[in-house]
Amino acid sequence: MVVAGANDNIDEEACNAGDDTTCPFTLGVSGSGVYFSFDSGASWTQPTYTGYSARGCLGVVGNADPPCAPNPSGPIGTVPKYFENGLVADGDPALAFGPRPASNGTFSWSNGSRLYYANLTSANPTVASTLLKGAEGIAVSRTDNVATAAAGNVAGKAAWMDPVIVSKQSSATFADKEQIWADNASSSPFFGNVYVCFEKFNGAGAAPMAVSTSTDGGTTWATRQISPAHNVSPSHFGQSGCTVRTDSHGVAYVFYEQFQNASVFSPPMGTHFMVTSVDGGISWSRPVAIGRVTDPCVAIQFDGTSGRCVSDGIAGARNDLSASPSVSIANGAPTGAGATDELALTYTGFDANENIHVYVRTSTDGGAHWTDPAAVETAGDRGYYSAPALSPDGKDLYLVYNAFTTPFRNNTTDPRGLVGVVMHADVAANGTVGAMTELNRGAVGDPRASSQNNQFMEFLGDYVYAAATNDYAVAVWNDTRNGADCPAVDTWRAQAQTTRSIAGRPAPQQDCAPVGGKFFGNSDIFGWSGLDPSTP
Repeated sequence: MVVAGANDNIDEEACNAGDDTTCPFTLGVSGSGVYFSFDSGASWTQPTYTGYSARGCLGVVGNADPPCAPNPSGPIGTVPKYFENGLVADGDPALAFGPRPASNGTFSWSNGSRLYYANLTSANPTVASTLLKGAEGIAVSRTDNVATAAAGNVAGKAAWMDPVIVSKQSSATFADKEQIWADNASSSPFFGNVYVCFEKFNGAGAAPMAVSTSTDGGTTWATRQISPAHNVSPSHFGQSGCTVRTDSHGVAYVFYEQFQNASVFSPPMGTHFMVTSVDGGISWSRPVAIGRVTDPCVAIQFDGTSGRCVSDGIAGARNDLSASPSVSIANGAPTGAGATDELALTYTGFDANENIHVYVRTSTDGGAHWTDPAAVETAGDRGYYSAPALSPDGKDLYLVYNAFTTPFRNNTTDPRGLVGVVMHADVAANGTVGAMTELNRGAVGDPRASSQNNQFMEFLGDYVYAAATNDYAVAVWNDTRNGADCPAVDTWRAQAQTTRSIAGRPAPQQDCAPVGGKFFGNSDIFGWSGLDPSTP
């Protein structure tokens, strides 16, 4: 089985509800969608539960509609039980499978598996709630019965446990950019441990990386800071974009990017760091620098509040974390047998001539030494986000990436191209990665068809992931093939980047006509699955 999360507006009000030029997040409505596949990723289903839903707020043409009144027991396609616990599921999901704990607290795959679903969360402003302090936290939902959860309805909702807050919160905390991993190799002395890494904004320039660890299947969590807390200096203005993984011996690895001050260095520079724990997350090493990177920031564009790096063009999709490290480890799961514990790290970034590449580097000695970054993208692709997946036995490396297929656009009128690509390479016994070849190249879409809710910029997000067994792999990426460009929005976006004003903002449901059954604002997550191409 395969499970995926996505930022999903399925339960939000329509643009025509209220002011027709706004497409807001409805107050109190969640945005963490969940999807299930029981045929190795060939087909997917989204369950329907009950919860706080604004699907019925369709509105009419004109701005005289009353405010949306969500249904507290309406249909939802997002992970359930947040409204009932005084919370909102705010998206940016990360998922992991681990072993299910027995009644005595021990872990074994014979007990079955447990699905962990991590996402951003906030206190629900529509109900009295004291469960969460601060503006934003990290919560984890769990289910031990994926088949029932996937069926939806009453039984499916009941199959999910109540969400648990895993970030240590204060009134000043804004937790963000989380990733989750369960120690899934039974050879590990910490088999069953669950780790969530995230950035913890504490105000006054402090934003350290943190890791929360659970040893009891996600019921309780202990949070530890793993990087310096300072956030503003001439050579350091923060860190983010973490990945957490474990090897067959239970060593936990966290990788992240530390940024340099963009006002001093242009394009912005950064450094990949690695932190490890050999005692199940009780203590962590000092951060170790892996190598310098240059974020592929072609231009800064106004997102309605501040400036964002973009790579595709005027009012393009933000790419703030595309140079952050995404990592996989060949840890021999589920037993640890045959593990090489090789690490593969990928990211996108500038070369010395400011050409954008998808880079891969590997380590066969626990991160002590790394190969030089190798550009592996297909010629003509300008990488956006990427993710690796090593098979558990270390014999295969899969890579998925998003890329722009057109040059940076200095206008909003010329078409733009976005594609998702899946690649594969055989890995030799000594860890050397062979030549990368394309397994799948998705249909090209126009990212101008995507949108932030305030319309100032496109929106795609860092939602590119891959996973592999010894026999097959799955991958997901951002996709805009089903979206329609809207000339009215194009014209307004170009103007708004200069005026930084909402004056003249279009009403999407009136001003953006569908084209061939495709609609403006419709960006998707597409996926691929396939057998190991090396297998006869």
